[in-house]
Amino acid sequence: MKRKMAVVLSAAMVASLLTGCGSSTTKTTEAETKAATEATTEAKTEAETTEGATEAETTEAASEEETTEAATEEATEAEETEAATEEKAEAQTEGATEKAVAVAASEAESEEETTEAATEKETAAEAATEAASEEETTEAVSEEEMTEAASEAETTEEETTEAASEAADDDQAKADEVADLIDAIYVQERTDDTDEQCKAAKEAWDALTDEQKELVEGENADPDYFGRDTGDASKDDPLNEDEIGENELLVVSFGTSFNDSRVADIGGIEKALADAYPDWSVRRAFTAQIIINHVEARDDECIDNMQQALDRAVDNGVKNLVVQPTHLMHGAEYDELTEAVEEYKDKFDSIVIAEPLLGEVGDDAEAVNDDKEKVAESITAAAVAEAGYDDLDAAKEDGTAFVFMGHGTSHTAKVSYSQMQTQMNDLGYENVFIGTVEGEPEETACEAVIEAVKEAGYKKVVLRPLMVVAGDHANNDMAGDDEDSWKSQFEASGEFDSVDCQIAGLGEIADIQQIYVDHSAAAIDEIGGEEETTEATSEEETTEAISEADSEEETTEAATEETETETEKKTLN
Repeated sequence: MKRKMAVVLSAAMVASLLTGCGSSTTKTTEAETKAATEATTEAKTEAETTEGATEAETTEAASEEETTEAATEEATEAEETEAATEEKAEAQTEGATEKAVAVAASEAESEEETTEAATEKETAAEAATEAASEEETTEAVSEEEMTEAASEAETTEEETTEAASEAADDDQAKADEVADLIDAIYVQERTDDTDEQCKAAKEAWDALTDEQKELVEGENADPDYFGRDTGDASKDDPLNEDEIGENELLVVSFGTSFNDSRVADIGGIEKALADAYPDWSVRRAFTAQIIINHVEARDDECIDNMQQALDRAVDNGVKNLVVQPTHLMHGAEYDELTEAVEEYKDKFDSIVIAEPLLGEVGDDAEAVNDDKEKVAESITAAAVAEAGYDDLDAAKEDGTAFVFMGHGTSHTAKVSYSQMQTQMNDLGYENVFIGTVEGEPEETACEAVIEAVKEAGYKKVVLRPLMVVAGDHANNDMAGDDEDSWKSQFEASGEFDSVDCQIAGLGEIADIQQIYVDHSAAAIDEIGGEEETTEATSEEETTEAISEADSEEETTEAATEETETETEKKTLN
């Protein structure tokens, strides 16, 4: 019975152990629990089987006390069997125990691993949570930083925009200041402040940046006023020196701010006159104060206006003054010149105004003269040569027409342009046309000239100024890129294969210079005639005075003699 109890106890212990293991394990898998239960059941079954066999043997031994030796042996065998069974049970129990222990150990190890895994998982979770928290914190910080950065960027952009706006306003304000200064000297009247105004305008312009200079825009002001390169002003001689002497040849021009043209055209005429009349001091005057101010402000070159030039002549003791205008015709500018000179006629011994380039105007469009003929021949020859033709006929055969563009005027002298066209026709210059910027007379307007050239069948056009100076009109109104320039209008008509421009004033042509020399010669001769007449009159007056004196002397002598005779008679009586 003790063995049975031992077996049972062993089974119970296993079960208890298993149960204890189960209760001590916080987390057991289903497979591990099932294995432990099966082991316990198997051990219990074996113990019950062994107990039943033992009880049967005990009963049999009691009832058959007097059995035979075979029964004893059977009992012995039974005992041996029981012992074997007991040993087997013990072995099984021990195996189950070991198995249970192994299971328990495995469970413990598994639990430990699970715990470790859980710990690791928990640690990982905590790490993940922490990382997530850090990430959220980082994101929050980053988002906050980004918000702050965006805000700062927006503020910076606003500040930059505001600064840029303020800078732009400042740039425009400075440009406007210069524009106002330019407009202040873009006037026809000279005042006591003109020199200082010219200086102030240039200094203000020089202080601008390149970007600010492009913003200069006024009633007449623009970036080109100071910024356009028109050549080297230092090559020009303003001819405003004193120590003139008794004889002065004053060359009066409208003027130009284009330095190269001033040197070539006006300077060319002045030099030709100086070479022709070395005994006369050649001086310069411009009638356009606007141009005088422009040249003074930009190039620091001072040119006399009419009043300054005439005052200079008076101050230098000039006795004989010849005024040679470089004007094309007897127009409005010539009239103004005449009025200015009239005010000084009593301040010189003699003063004469020479003829302009085209001479006398004439009564109608058909009236021509020697001056117009010479001008027509000279300017046409120059244009043909520059275009690369041997003569005008060669150009005509090549389908080329020459168009000379004058200024135009509403003055009655505008007929001079029509007379020039008549002169070209009289010379047989069929491919030469005369036009004007102002379109007066009407037949000289650009549209009319385009139509005339087209109807004549010419496909090539050469444009050239009919102006003494190739200045603003030649460079802009004739050859400019604006849609209203003559070049652009001829091209836009679509009637011509080519439209070329020759930028050259009449003043640089030697034959034209000679015409001015001839006109001055006539004026000088007129002064010479006046001198001879004055001398003759003086001699006549002297002779008369002497004759009268002699007569008076003779009368006195006769009276004296008569008195003496009467005295003698009285004495004798």
